[in-house]
Order: sequence, then structure tokens, then C-alpha cells
Amino acid sequence: MKILLPIDGSKSSLNAAKYVAKLAKNSRNPTTVTLVSVHDDAGLGHVKQFVAKSVIDDYLREVSEKELKAAQKVLDTACVKHNMAILRGHVAEEIMALANKDKVDLIVMGVKGRGGILDILIGSVAQRVSSLAKQPVLLVK
Repeated sequence: MKILLPIDGSKSSLNAAKYVAKLAKNSRNPTTVTLVSVHDDAGLGHVKQFVAKSVIDDYLREVSEKELKAAQKVLDTACVKHNMAILRGHVAEEIMALANKDKVDLIVMGVKGRGGILDILIGSVAQRVSSLAKQPVLLVK
């Protein structure tokens, strides 16, 4: 089974990693997990005129590595085979592009649960991924 596990450094994404570790341990089939961190760099457009692209790249990579560290530790402790991807762009679209490219069987993501009104106004990555995905999406609080 191939599982895609988007990580954003939140408690709910760590809970999703813990769930995936249990799921993989209890699975009869070999499970491979891809941890992915995606940062939307569109908001950095105004900074790009003052800071070198390599500095922005390094910053986003460092942030992603920090976010992935706790989830990676959970999977390592459970002896779950995994790899990592660090991407930039529109978060939901990048998650879906990776899921389709790698032909994953399941997407597991944490949800922050901001509340109904805020999610209606701005939406959430989990909502977008759920509506775009062809494969099952499991949301974990």
C-alpha cells in the first residue's frame, strides 16, 4: 500500500502520522509512506525583489525539514518505510499532483478544525484535496 501523508507541522498532522504508523504496522501488505511538505511561496513575491532566490529556497527547505522531523521520527520508531518530498506551489494542487504521479492508494491528512464559518469563507487544504482526489482521503484530527 502506498500512502501519501502531507505534513504541515501541526498537532493534527502529527496525529495523522501516528495513525499511519499504526495502520502500516497492522497491515498485512508492505506499506510505503511518502511524507510531503508543501509551501505556497506566492506570498513571498514581494520579498523576491530584495532577497536572492537561493536564500528563499534555503529558508523554505529548512522550514519543511523542521515540520517533517516529528512525523519522520514517528515512522522511524514504528519501523515504517518512508520517503520525503519537499514541494513549493499551491498546496492542494501539489499534493494531488504528487498523489497522482506516485499512484498512491490513500491520502492521510490532519485537519486543524478551524470552524465552519472560517472554512466556508477561505476553504481548507483538506477540503480541496478531498474534492479533487480520485483515491480515498482519510482526515485525522
